[in-house]
Amino acid sequence: MKRPVLIAALSSALALGGVGMLSSAWAQEATDQAAPADTAAEAAPVTIQDMAQGAEDAPVTIVEYGSFTCPHCAAFHADQYQHLKEDYIDTGKVRFVFREVYFDRFGLWASMIARCGGEMRFFGISDILYDTQRDWIGEGEPAQIAENLRRIGKSAGMDDATLDACLNNEAQAEALVAWYQENAERDGIQSTPTFIINGESHSNMAYDDLKSIIDSELAETQ
Repeated sequence: MKRPVLIAALSSALALGGVGMLSSAWAQEATDQAAPADTAAEAAPVTIQDMAQGAEDAPVTIVEYGSFTCPHCAAFHADQYQHLKEDYIDTGKVRFVFREVYFDRFGLWASMIARCGGEMRFFGISDILYDTQRDWIGEGEPAQIAENLRRIGKSAGMDDATLDACLNNEAQAEALVAWYQENAERDGIQSTPTFIINGESHSNMAYDDLKSIIDSELAETQ
């Protein structure tokens, strides 16, 4: 999927029919819609954590930039990622980092659901989001997407109170958008999925090509 990297930021409203879900359109200037200075100064800063799998000291690090609403990303996770995990991540050869890209509000909502489960559940929920992408996006109707995402959260063991707290967390939503924009600008992300392999950027590719790059990187460490 390829779209402009610098999307607009969130407006302050976070409710969708009282269900606790982002609802407003993206606005160009996030900082203009922030809380007043005295209130913002009192709020604790939100730190966004990279979600990662594999050994921390693995010789190869792969950072995937992906969107939960991107069909090409879903295809990658159904195919290449499964081989990558079995051959390299689970064997301690690759450290895999997933960084969300927000091309639309639905991708942000999905990210908030995945992160609501914490680090231990993130990749499991991500698998569900990609495996059922067409189903939860449906016809693109916001209220239905919200309900579908809540259903995925419940299937992962979260209750209504937990989901409400996560999906109504405006500070978290704004921090995620700012985090995405900072990452995308720094790494020149223009499309998804994009992979940063030991510091080098690569576009989507077949598994044999990905394997060749990884093996080459591994050979240099021996």
